Amino acid sequence: MPSKVRSIGELVRISSDYLKEKGVESPRLTAEVLLAHQLSTDRVSLYLNFDNPISDYDLSGYRGLVVRRAKGEPLQYITGVREFWSLDFIVNHNVLIPRPETELLVEQTLAAAKGLGASKEIKILELGTGSGAVAVSIAREVPGCRVWATDISKGALEVARENALRHGVADNITFVEGDLFEPFRGGSIYFDLIVSNPPYVSDEEWKDLPVEIKFHEPKVALYGGTDGIQLIDLIVKEAHELMHPDGRLFLEMAPHQTQKVMYLMGSSGAYGDVVRIRDYAQRFRIVKARKRKTYA
Repeated sequence: MPSKVRSIGELVRISSDYLKEKGVESPRLTAEVLLAHQLSTDRVSLYLNFDNPISDYDLSGYRGLVVRRAKGEPLQYITGVREFWSLDFIVNHNVLIPRPETELLVEQTLAAAKGLGASKEIKILELGTGSGAVAVSIAREVPGCRVWATDISKGALEVARENALRHGVADNITFVEGDLFEPFRGGSIYFDLIVSNPPYVSDEEWKDLPVEIKFHEPKVALYGGTDGIQLIDLIVKEAHELMHPDGRLFLEMAPHQTQKVMYLMGSSGAYGDVVRIRDYAQRFRIVKARKRKTYA
């Protein structure tokens, strides 16, 4: 970008052209979002002030943001925020950036919680909470529920706790460091609902991931083993042991994995009512099941 830029509008035009040359998706929108972030304002205000000059300080800071995005760093990490469930969540390199399709996991969990009624405290476990987007969204929507959220990453749990405070549900969520069910083995807590968006990228898929995902988002939150379902398999094998009879399990995964996971659930003997749910793009995304009441 030229060293002398006369106005906000000119800066947006020049930087969007630069981002387009670098192959960045939605370059104009990206340029505006980054500038609004630098100026601590919103995009509407940018348009209202397109002819206003920009200070040398903000110009220098903005250039740094644009370069980071041009090199492949996700926009959400640069701004530090991602919208999910109509809420703004803090994100950084310790956590996976929440995806829109994961809102389906929240929807399905809320529907099940509503079906359980309000006569008792509903106990919900989220495995691999990351930013806490799922756990926080559920806690806000289910009055009186109690949510436990685990993660193997200390950094992720720090972000999740901050988001729980940000959205007023810190008292409703217990964050626990540990690998999957490890913190609860030998305990006395049994859950009505267990939900997870576990890592499910396979070896083959890993090779073809976009740069902004592969080299910026945490691998521990993405990689699911050779076939992508290593952790999903473990969850299916163990979840029923920590569920009340008639408890429900909800798992997000890649569309091509759903059929195999349905088979794993059905053949285990622990689950009934195994169903897969399509996402908003009409691709199978969630597999849900109910623990058999008679399973020993």
